Amino acid sequence: MTSVAERRQPNLTVILENVHDPHNIGAVLRSCDSVGIREIFVLYTEPRLDQERIEIGKNASSGARKWIDIHLYHDVEACFAHVEQGYKHIWATHLGEQAVDLYEIDFTQSVALLFGNEHGGVSDASLKHATGNFLIPQMGMVQSLNISVACAVTLYEALRQRRAADMYGARNPMTETERSGLVEAYLDRHDRKNYNKFVHKRG
Repeated sequence: MTSVAERRQPNLTVILENVHDPHNIGAVLRSCDSVGIREIFVLYTEPRLDQERIEIGKNASSGARKWIDIHLYHDVEACFAHVEQGYKHIWATHLGEQAVDLYEIDFTQSVALLFGNEHGGVSDASLKHATGNFLIPQMGMVQSLNISVACAVTLYEALRQRRAADMYGARNPMTETERSGLVEAYLDRHDRKNYNKFVHKRG
């Protein structure tokens, strides 16, 4: 647990907006845990999406949900106010005219990655908070990827850049106090069975 805490990335996160499929949520959580993300933001503005999605998603996350804080929001402005307190840039997956290639982004910076749902993508209300948009280059006939696949591809480019910059080692931006607190939190969670304690309901 100590070695995992030492590799966590305090300035890298994911925002999921109205993601419907609980299996996609679970897959995203696994990818986030794998690259060292310690918290994610889940934004549900559609009435039919609620806590139950995360509860179902835990069955597909192979336990990753136990180790990642989930901030659950229903209000767009409240969600992004929280994100902007801890992350400098917000990059959204969106087919806009000004979208840049995934591999042009500097992922060693403080960054939040915004992914929209499987059908409608990122909403206009959320795009207003984005630093910019990016695309994952594709060479096939079908120019689209499943949300969980797109997230994994993006996160592993972030991991590649951060490993090269030694951000999983000596240049990790987390303070010693933060690291110690995270180890204590993981030890506490190891003894708990109720995953609901790690989902923080917000505005």
